[in-house]
Amino acid sequence: QLQLVESGGGLVQSGGSLRLSCSATGGTLEKYFLGWFRQVPGKEREGISCISTRGGSVNYAESVKGRFTISRDNAKNTTLQMNSLTPEDTAIYYCNANRYGVDYWGQGTQVTVSS
Repeated sequence: QLQLVESGGGLVQSGGSLRLSCSATGGTLEKYFLGWFRQVPGKEREGISCISTRGGSVNYAESVKGRFTISRDNAKNTTLQMNSLTPEDTAIYYCNANRYGVDYWGQGTQVTVSS
């Protein structure tokens, strides 16, 4: 069973950067479409970035475009580089792997941006 574990969250000042990582166990990620989501308590989970199986196609939500960069090593990991963070980026961030409509989620990592 594929399992995902996020890391790299924490507390950062406004304008700072964080790099989130998502590692897979129980399988590899080559054939999965990967994405990052975030959720603020009381709000729906928001998709913020995704990357195709070979990494040739990436997409970003307007709210993070130009500041966040998604990447993958096509084996065990995907990362989300987050720059120019603002307090509005404060949320729990989740890694997602999807194949044939089946979703796998990590447990989430908290990102808090102070003003």
